[in-house]
Amino acid sequence: MSGTHLVRIAEALSRPLLFHPTKLEVILSALDGRLPGFEVEAPSPEASRFAGRRDDGKPYRVADGVAFVPVVGSLANRGAYIGASSGIVSYEGIALQIRTASADSTVHAIVLDLDTPGGEATGMFRLAEQIRQARASKRVVAFVDDMAASAGYGIASQAHEIVVSPTSIVGSIGVVLAHIDRQAEMEKAGRKVTLIHAGANKVDGNPFGPLSDQVRADLQAEVLTFWGQFLATVAAGRPKLTVEKAQATEARTFIGQGAIDAGLADRIGTLDSVVSDLAARVRGTNRLPTTRAGAGVSIRSSNMDEDEKRIRSEERERIRGIVGSAEAEGRGSQALAMALETSLSAEEARAVLRASPKVSGRTSLDERMAGRQELSLDPDKAPGAERQERQAERAKGVDHASVYAARQQQTEAARRAEGGR
Repeated sequence: MSGTHLVRIAEALSRPLLFHPTKLEVILSALDGRLPGFEVEAPSPEASRFAGRRDDGKPYRVADGVAFVPVVGSLANRGAYIGASSGIVSYEGIALQIRTASADSTVHAIVLDLDTPGGEATGMFRLAEQIRQARASKRVVAFVDDMAASAGYGIASQAHEIVVSPTSIVGSIGVVLAHIDRQAEMEKAGRKVTLIHAGANKVDGNPFGPLSDQVRADLQAEVLTFWGQFLATVAAGRPKLTVEKAQATEARTFIGQGAIDAGLADRIGTLDSVVSDLAARVRGTNRLPTTRAGAGVSIRSSNMDEDEKRIRSEERERIRGIVGSAEAEGRGSQALAMALETSLSAEEARAVLRASPKVSGRTSLDERMAGRQELSLDPDKAPGAERQERQAERAKGVDHASVYAARQQQTEAARRAEGGR
């Protein structure tokens, strides 16, 4: 493993990670020098076990109208490359492939081919939202061969369906943050580190001493915040795996049929069977005969208006059920974001809110997080622009009641317009 990537992994410590625990052990061992001379062979970004071509300028291979997006290796937020580099895949690279395939008229389906233990928490949520958006225009299937753990499962859960092999490892819906206390090691080496800093929380979690109870509590709260986001993201992409069901797994992993029984996957299959199924959809072999299909279109058209009204009514009730709930008290910003930016049901959103700490003034955790880039499920916002927008809101104070009132006015206007038709 190159020194550059060891530095990147080292930087990720003391930050929330969506990693399978055994992979984290390997990383800690490598950083501790217990794997001297161990080199990871870097897979070429061009390497692929799929048929098709990638010399046409597209950032993915295409075969029979299916775009293949391999997600193989550990996951990092930033990285302006396609595929794996020294065993690390970037969310940015995957997002580019998804966006391009979504707009490609020659592509009718996208296959996410996953073999990943997970990786960084930041970046995964934006990628998940982009995959959900891609589902509106393309069939998206996640094929797990042979691991989709933690952040890897967060990605897989956004597909229309998850196909596994009999030995696929799936799950680990949790968050881990590792702190290494190197004080004894430094003393043994005859070194003493003195940290000179401004700001009481500036050096919280540093590796040159044990964690205080307060810092440990702050870091635990940070981990729980990311876990709530993770659970909500999984539920948004896979509604039948609710927040409560995902949380009940307690970050356990499941193998093959066990993942299907637990609701984390849909069926056992192979890559060939996935491609055959997708091709059959295009050829129409899975459709009804032409006469019945025409009748089906007519029925759907006649029911469309009623369905639209029902959906709008249900959405209004969902928003009220989240923002107006008792769980939203003290968690106004989070409740509003869940109501307007996710597809969580009111019950699922309330469950996440109950597990989240209330905001009561500025806490030490607030101070720790103030300088960090805040998570957003909106892929259209650039990180810099989003940070400036959030800072401006904090400076002038955000009146969430006014935001919700404006939203209600828009809803009522839409209702009156419907009544006048």
